[in-house]
Amino acid sequence: MGPGRDGPSEVGIMNRWVNRRRFLARTVAAGLGSIGWAGTAAPRRRSPNERLNLGVIGVANRGAANLEGVQSENVVALCDVDDLYLRAAAARFPRARTYHDFRRLLDQPDLDAVVVSTPDHVHAFASIWAMEAGLHVYCEKPLTHSVHEARLAARTALRRGVSTQMGTQIHAGDNYRRVVEHVRSGTIGQIAECHVWIDKTWSGGDRPTETPPVPPHLNWDLWLGPAPERPYHPTYLPGEWRRWWEFGNGTIGDMACHYLDLPFWALQLRHPITITAHGPDPHPETTPLGLTVEYEFPARRDGDTILPPVRLTWRDSGLKPPELDALGVPQWPNGVLFVGSNGLLLADYDRHRLFPENDFEAVEPPALWIPASTGHYVEWIEACKTGAPTTCNFDYAGALTETVLLGNVAFRARQPIRWNAARLKAENCPEAEALIRPPYRRGWRLA
Repeated sequence: MGPGRDGPSEVGIMNRWVNRRRFLARTVAAGLGSIGWAGTAAPRRRSPNERLNLGVIGVANRGAANLEGVQSENVVALCDVDDLYLRAAAARFPRARTYHDFRRLLDQPDLDAVVVSTPDHVHAFASIWAMEAGLHVYCEKPLTHSVHEARLAARTALRRGVSTQMGTQIHAGDNYRRVVEHVRSGTIGQIAECHVWIDKTWSGGDRPTETPPVPPHLNWDLWLGPAPERPYHPTYLPGEWRRWWEFGNGTIGDMACHYLDLPFWALQLRHPITITAHGPDPHPETTPLGLTVEYEFPARRDGDTILPPVRLTWRDSGLKPPELDALGVPQWPNGVLFVGSNGLLLADYDRHRLFPENDFEAVEPPALWIPASTGHYVEWIEACKTGAPTTCNFDYAGALTETVLLGNVAFRARQPIRWNAARLKAENCPEAEALIRPPYRRGWRLA
């Protein structure tokens, strides 16, 4: 079933499940793809000893890993556009109902929450429509495909009162906690500069001209979802979609929510005020090999303390800060380097070190004031049941995702951006609007 005419603008039904079923039944019958809806369903909470009824949208690759992470609960619905993936997951969860179209899954009346593991371009639609239906949501990173979608997802989560978590699993690790404690405790003094680099890359290629047949196990129209129509080609699947602008966000979209998460958390960042990107000439179809993005963040208040402005620089595809050798810092393939007034702190997922090492030999580590995580998935599961907070909720994850994706906006706009976060506008670059809020295929619409 492909997308069709606009669905209803509002559903005013008292009962949560009737509300959701009637809304989705009407919109699916119309060949749903669009929505301008504010639902009335309240999120459902369960006893901590009860299992959640979960729907999983996207069950292979990252979806398979996420399915493993939540398998302690009742997996009652599975959705994938690929029959081979769907059958394999259904064999493990034989009591779950199966779907090809996530919109039909959202109509299942016994759901409490959903896990979204689709390609980026479907994240916002699956997540926002689920939240409007009163469902709690776990969504893979980046939270959305566009800046506007990230803001909308965060606002929807707040308005609907649902429990949310973005899939930045490393956030739950002890190493990140120790780094945050060092930074917040002033171990290396005030920090006005931070560098992040990784050696991974998703980039390159022209749109294929061949038009091979769609495999019989794949629903290509549903895979495209809100993206503009194009012929099927195997170059897009299963993971290569990340390097195509209409489906993914390249290396920065794949990895920056993991690595920028650490300075975001430690330095209490929120919205940059300028973004400057450097790289090869932008390709109309595919993401760049070797992107450098400089973000300028304003001063922030931490209680009675004013934190200084921060320049945060991202590099990918093996690019590294030229300052590393001069600073005497090892050239790890992936790293986050905090440059403080009293020293340096280098970290990656699993380790961290202070430099110059001789200066910190006698320094005691700060008190362990950030409690250990119960686990990235467990945090969210417990939150769905009790309303407890999560550490990567959509408010935090939305601002992080906006920042990440603004790097691509500045790159594709070919000029530095002066960012007005309150208005969600590039004040000096009106042509960036189409990148901040890109159009969708006919029949697919978000507010």
